[in-house]
Amino acid sequence: MRRTFRHALADYLTSRRALGFKLRREGILLPHFVAHLEQTRSAFITTALAVEWATQPQDVHPAWWTSRLIVVRGFAKYLQTLDPRHQVPPLELLPHRRTRTMPYIYAPAEITALLAATVTLRDALKTETYRTFLGLLAVSGMRTGEAIALDDRDVDLRRGGLVIRKAKFGKTREVPLHRSTAHALEHYQRVRDRLAPRRVVSSFFVSTVGTRLFYQNVHHTFLRLISAAGLDGREPRRPRIHDLRHTFAVRTVLAWHRAGQDVEAQLPLLSTYLGHVGPSATYWYLTAVPELLESATRRLERVWAAPV
Repeated sequence: MRRTFRHALADYLTSRRALGFKLRREGILLPHFVAHLEQTRSAFITTALAVEWATQPQDVHPAWWTSRLIVVRGFAKYLQTLDPRHQVPPLELLPHRRTRTMPYIYAPAEITALLAATVTLRDALKTETYRTFLGLLAVSGMRTGEAIALDDRDVDLRRGGLVIRKAKFGKTREVPLHRSTAHALEHYQRVRDRLAPRRVVSSFFVSTVGTRLFYQNVHHTFLRLISAAGLDGREPRRPRIHDLRHTFAVRTVLAWHRAGQDVEAQLPLLSTYLGHVGPSATYWYLTAVPELLESATRRLERVWAAPV
């Protein structure tokens, strides 16, 4: 029994990852679910066992139970194709869904203050790295992990573009850069090569010891910079590093609104640029930010007021 479930899980994860799904959460949670099945000596996944395991954690947000059940459902669907006696637990049994956190939209002056705060890091290479790194996130809308993963080969300063390889959902895309951004990256490259001539990796952004940046260290340093920039007291919450991406998207759509462009026609382009799985993920920005709703309302009012 143990070999059956564990081998089936290994096959499930391997086949799904081969299709481009990273399945990090599944890789962590499903072995625990398999252990639960083994403890109960069940030969098949049942709805009762799935819900029992999903609701094991106590004092957690109900959305976490839903997330655990979703993970089980994917594995159960896979096994059901092999043996119909496996049950796929209905999601309606744990229907709670976590609402998306409202993004913090940085004002231009706040981004300037954040970049200026990098001088408090007291190391020339670290200062240049984080000033350029955060600046790139702000002007490109890249994900933090995508910028960390950049290698020298991915940064084409002559053509002014980046290649994002195997990003979220396993996609690879090209990101064009403004000339000023390319110049900033070129400046960083020169400083980096002078201050860290013996790099041990090919990553574009490097730590003070010449290695690729680690997300945990980036997050910790970002929190220090938020405090140094005087942005840690913002309401209703402190700005996140991912909000630089949100800010880029919102400012882009807002600029289209104010210029009178066809936003609906432009959104698929922004979706591709950001690496979203589809335009629906980008449409969320239209309702998530009051400033965008106000701009859309004013534009609609002008249309209604125009003579026919």
